[in-house]
Formats: sequence, structure tokens, C-alpha cells
Amino acid sequence: MKKGIFILSTFTLLSFSSLVQAKQNICVFDLLGKAGESYKFIEEWALASKNWGAEVNLLAYQDEAKVEKDFKAGVCDAFYMTSMRARAYNKFAGSIDALGGVPSNHIAQKAISYVLDKRNKKRLISTIGNEKYEVAGIGQIGTAYLFVRDKSINTIEKAKGKKFAILHYDQAQRIIVQRIGAEPVMADISNFVKKFNNGEVDMIAAPAYAFKPLEIYKGLGTTGTMINFPVVNVTADLIIRPDQFPEGFADQSRNWFVRQLPKSFAMVQRLEAGIPAKYKMNLSKEDHEKYQKLLRDGRIDLTKQGIYEQTMMTVLKKARCTVERTNFECSLSGE
Repeated sequence: MKKGIFILSTFTLLSFSSLVQAKQNICVFDLLGKAGESYKFIEEWALASKNWGAEVNLLAYQDEAKVEKDFKAGVCDAFYMTSMRARAYNKFAGSIDALGGVPSNHIAQKAISYVLDKRNKKRLISTIGNEKYEVAGIGQIGTAYLFVRDKSINTIEKAKGKKFAILHYDQAQRIIVQRIGAEPVMADISNFVKKFNNGEVDMIAAPAYAFKPLEIYKGLGTTGTMINFPVVNVTADLIIRPDQFPEGFADQSRNWFVRQLPKSFAMVQRLEAGIPAKYKMNLSKEDHEKYQKLLRDGRIDLTKQGIYEQTMMTVLKKARCTVERTNFECSLSGE
């Protein structure tokens, strides 16, 4: 009898020990792998997460499709990748990246702070099938601008018939490119710049984060330009399976992300300032408003289709109109 109790106690202790020592695998996407700013950012988060009762193990990926595949297969207990792809797991957080919805770093910082606020906790938890997911953080990657191989493509009308590389899994990009009359060319985040640099496409949208490491300047050459118009704000979502983490972990994590925002936006501003002025071109006031109206119409349509989340669209409009009260859209309904 005593021997049986001893064996049972041993197994109980071993089980408890393995539970305590269990590590959570986090699949982290960064175009530059472990050398990238996003990966380094999550390394800092991983260090802080020890204080919240976790022992995370980071796995670096340069291919988002592989991140999602491994997450679905159970290789990862969480992932960190662009909101455009993560939107499928939480539409509320993923809608921050709505086309034209966040036209400045100032508004982006407000939007991310709002989403991660404790008042939105319920909106950050979603159930798909039998799986529960929770947004445990949102990181800023930066505003994506238009890059064209020929600076004469400086109006919406001149974009008609031009080839535009889009991320094949993002319906929003496909719809908006078709609206301007350009030809969408399917690509992935790992190869869309290559298509631009080798002349397969005439246009792309990319943040300053990609400019130097992916050598976008090669595609620009001496005839191309960066149109200084914010097409979309690019963020990354940290999404976890909450049952694999200690209680209250996501709350602590979100608070940490909010505290890092000033540092994240300083990084974005540094990268944007690093793009030589010779590559930048401003739109005329008339064309600037044309693009804004085009993106607004696209957002309204995409929200009706269920691609963007309505509450987030209302929040983003309020944020835009708080900063720029005289903008044409502030007197219009619809968002």
C-alpha cells in the first residue's frame, strides 16, 4: 500500500514539475528573421514575460504562410505576424490596418492604445470552431506608401492598367487595386518587393521598414518614386491560445505593448527619415483628396462585406477627425 502511494506521489510530482517547466512556443514572423526589428522587439517581450509566469521559446520565421501553418498544426502556442494575415483570428484588432483608416503615426498610436485598453478585453477574445484565441499585443511596423517604377504614375488615372503586387490572402488589397483600374498581381509578403525590383510589377505599397533591407531603391532606379501618401498602416498582432498561458497573462502582455509604443513609433520615424528625399514625391492637394475618397469608399464597401469590423471603423474615423477636423469626410456619415 505504501509503495503504491509512493509511486502515485512520484508521478504527481513529475507531472507538476513538467507543467511548471512547460514552455510556450511563439512563432515570430520577421522579413529579416532574427536580424529584424520585429524579432528583436519580441525578444524584449519574451524577457518581460517571465515576470508574468511564462517561459516562452521564440521560433523565427521569414514566411508568414509557414507561421500560420505551424500555428494550426500546434507547433506554436502563439504567433506574431502582420495584422493583415492575423485578421482572420480577430477582426476587431485586424481592422486597424483598414485601407486609409490610419493616415498618420499620431493616429496609429491612438488607435493601438485604444484597442489594447482593458475596456476592449472581450473584443480581443474570439472563438473559431472549438479554439479560443486572444490578442495579447499589437506592434507598429509602419505606414505603407506607394512605390512606383515610373514617377509619371502620379495620379489615380495614370495607375489604370498598371501591374500592382498585392498580398494574395488580403481581399481588401485586391478590391482597392481593381477600383483604381490597376491589374492586381498575386504575391506574398516574402516576394512582393522582388516582383517590383525585377520589373514584374509597376507598383507596390510598403512601409519604410522594408525599404533598405529589401532594397526597394533598386526597383525605383532613376525613374521611380515613393508617393508620400499613407495607403495603409501596418501593424503586427500577437495572438495566443489563452489556455496555454498563465491566468492574466494577456492583460500583462497588452499593458507591456502599450508602454512600448513611444519606442516603437520612434523606430518607425527613424526608418522613414532614412529614405532619401530624392525618392519622395508629394501628391497635389486635389489628387491627395481623390485617393482619400477612393480609400474611404473602399473601406465602407469592405465593412459591408464583413472584411472590416464596424466598431473599429467608427473609432478610426473619430480619431482622424479629432486630428484633422476640416477633412471632407468629417461632415459625412457612413463610417
